[in-house]
Amino acid sequence: MRPAAHAAPTVPDSELADTVLERLTAAYPRAADPERAVSAAAYMKNIAPFLGIATPRRRALSRTVLAGTGRPDEADCTAIALRCWELPEREYQYFAVDHLRRHVARCSSGFLPVLRHLVSTRAWWDTVDLLAAHVAGPLVTADPVLAKAMDRWIEDDDIWIARTALLHQLRYKDLTDTGRLFGYCLVRADHPDFFIRKAIGWCLREYAKTDPDAVRDFVEGARDRLSPLSVREALKNM
Repeated sequence: MRPAAHAAPTVPDSELADTVLERLTAAYPRAADPERAVSAAAYMKNIAPFLGIATPRRRALSRTVLAGTGRPDEADCTAIALRCWELPEREYQYFAVDHLRRHVARCSSGFLPVLRHLVSTRAWWDTVDLLAAHVAGPLVTADPVLAKAMDRWIEDDDIWIARTALLHQLRYKDLTDTGRLFGYCLVRADHPDFFIRKAIGWCLREYAKTDPDAVRDFVEGARDRLSPLSVREALKNM
């Protein structure tokens, strides 16, 4: 296993981030709903406090916040994400994830340490899964050398880093590297954590939409190693 300790990345200077964060921290609190905030925090196991803004309203506000700001570069994306991660309420992290999903093509392989920080800090499935499929996945597609980083991440002691490696090919379909997909599932097959076992089943189930026979054959061959949860999730739609 790889050690989980990594230095936090430095927040770069960014005038765009200054503008966005000033607007964002003015707009979001005005839309807060304390009652909804309590229920949202409880649903997310109190991983963070919430403002209580429903997703459609939050995204409408985000469009207003970003209106006229122009296209970000990698430093802007980094600064916005890291600064949102420093704010207490979870909706700010959702804003950062949505922003990265939209602009991931502006980021190079050098963004990977920032992504690792986002995945492993204040981590829960609500941010990790989107970062895995919509940020890690596109980064690896753009620079296949990063697949070697995923080979290290799958071995990591941090379950969210390992889960990201498992899920980064979630949207690849025919481009899926099946050697890595199946290999990763076997590497973590005996992991006791629910989120790892669930991710194994999920990535297999998703690839089964592209090649059900390959997934069925893999599961049958590895059934004695995979957890019942992983098997059930993998074969759910077959």
